[in-house]
Amino acid sequence: MDVIFQRTSVRHYDAKPIEPEKAEQLLRAAMAAPSAMNQQPWEFYVIRRPTLLQELGTASPYAGPVKEATLAIVPCIDGSRAKLPEYAAVDLSTACENILLEAEQQGLGACWIGIAPVPERAAAVGKILHLPEQLTAFAIIALGYPASKKPQSDRYDAARVHEIK
Repeated sequence: MDVIFQRTSVRHYDAKPIEPEKAEQLLRAAMAAPSAMNQQPWEFYVIRRPTLLQELGTASPYAGPVKEATLAIVPCIDGSRAKLPEYAAVDLSTACENILLEAEQQGLGACWIGIAPVPERAAAVGKILHLPEQLTAFAIIALGYPASKKPQSDRYDAARVHEIK
């Protein structure tokens, strides 16, 4: 479980492309995530095209890391698959976290760019990728080989833990 305590958000990448087998493993990790009623309300867009990465880097004020990435994954909520739509964002969140952890395991850097729940950001991503109507962009995960690596800070705060005996 060390990967949990090593993962950091990486926003700068070198130019080395991510191998197809590593990208597939990231997606396998995403789809291994728990899902309410096993609804799996997700679709994933994998973007390698530099012009699209540049465009996606403008979809949110915080999407700058996508411009440096060699690959981005855009997890989308598929409304036609959501048996429990109110849990779709939770399901996509677990899938995103699995991608981040698998990226760390593979020696890749990753940064989760929040798109949901801001409708304007989802619409911007949808327009760039020409998403079908039933799909809503949930996030952009920028990926690449890290240009540098920093240690994770210890975020544990005992004052936020309330044990009931």
